[in-house]
Amino acid sequence: MEIRDFTDDDWDRVWPIVRDVVRARETFTYDPDMTSTQARRTWVVAPPGRTVVAVDGDRLLGTAHMQTNRPGPGSHVSTASFMVAADARGRGVGTALCAFALDWARERGYAGMQFNAVAESNTTAVRLYEKLGFTVVGTVPGAFAHPTLGRVGLHVMYCAF
Repeated sequence: MEIRDFTDDDWDRVWPIVRDVVRARETFTYDPDMTSTQARRTWVVAPPGRTVVAVDGDRLLGTAHMQTNRPGPGSHVSTASFMVAADARGRGVGTALCAFALDWARERGYAGMQFNAVAESNTTAVRLYEKLGFTVVGTVPGAFAHPTLGRVGLHVMYCAF
């Protein structure tokens, strides 16, 4: 597996991943009715942020974006998001993308990385992030409307460098 910068030609393969993850309504707080154009504006971040894809040959397995979490006095903290194709999950793609984002942030001198909205029901992601050094620093009760579990909490997670 290779992680490389996103190119404009990748969007036709990234969009189905983003679409399926968002429409499942299980992990992301994005509008499930967003169009490809809206999703692209949200997912593909401008420099100095970075959007990447994980590929295996011609197959696109997942994608990530990373950037400054907040401007001004909060600009020393980074953030990132990850999406993995359904048939590529459980193969280390998410771990590789998260490790890549952490390295990117460390190399740029950020003090840490913050995840603003991790659904507490997304236990696979929570365990992965904890394994890579994140801790849950707070949970907003009932802030995420899961399609089958009802309202669940959204974790704020942080990894200090």
